[in-house]
Amino acid sequence: MREKILIGASELFLNFGFKSVTMDDIANNLGISKKTIYLHFANKTKLVEATTMYLFESISEGINQICALQKDPIEEIYSIKQFIMEHLKDEKSSPQYQLQKYYPKICNSLKEKQFKVMQTCVIDNLKRGIQLQLFRESINVEFVARIYFSIMLAIKDKDLFPDKLFSMNMLMSNYLEYHLRGICTAKGLETLNKFITSNQS
Repeated sequence: MREKILIGASELFLNFGFKSVTMDDIANNLGISKKTIYLHFANKTKLVEATTMYLFESISEGINQICALQKDPIEEIYSIKQFIMEHLKDEKSSPQYQLQKYYPKICNSLKEKQFKVMQTCVIDNLKRGIQLQLFRESINVEFVARIYFSIMLAIKDKDLFPDKLFSMNMLMSNYLEYHLRGICTAKGLETLNKFITSNQS
């Protein structure tokens, strides 16, 4: 039952946001009593925390599976982006932004975990890109990995990038291209341009 509640709550939170979804909404959506939810989660904050970690674990596992395929590093970055967007429902409820605003402690805990996962994944991606001569040998891998993470968080700030001007898909696509054009060799740029062209057609 606990996992059923987590899955149901995840769907509602991602579609409508952490703030607006109530325990009644979740109970009604799952066809169970609110009392049943409280048997597993003491309050909404505990449920938000558990749901957030549940989503994090699911997404981390998916990213690890994509990384294990050892794809071309440029294609890998876009595959991870696509996977995350699908699992977070295109981030239409701005989950990270809402967590920061209404549940800052949970958000900070999540950020620490995201940083560890992304550092491992991004550093490996950068090193493989350098080995394959797609990324410049002169880049500072540690610096680029941290900049990558910090900007991924920044583009989710709805005060900086309001929905009426920027969709999350557009922001992610533009940032990934911006990131890659900054580190690619001539060979890498050729690969990137081919990839972008083939995915636009």
